[in-house]
Amino acid sequence: MENRMTWEEIQNKYPDQWVGLVDVEWCPDNTATVKSAVIKYTDKSKDELTAMMLRGEIDARYTTPDNLFQLGMIGVYR
Repeated sequence: MENRMTWEEIQNKYPDQWVGLVDVEWCPDNTATVKSAVIKYTDKSKDELTAMMLRGEIDARYTTPDNLFQLGMIGVYR
């Protein structure tokens, strides 16, 4: 599909979406952090990517995890 990209390049090109990665190179100081990878999927849902990840076919990541669970301010007025 595409050539190898750094995680920062992936985040910039595919903001706020799930991506399926192959041939992942992990950061040496943090084995949970992607250093670079080859994009295999950009058009699949989280559930589809998770199923493929569980089968060992890809690694799935959300490109901007800081934006994933923002709920904002919730207030209760009485």
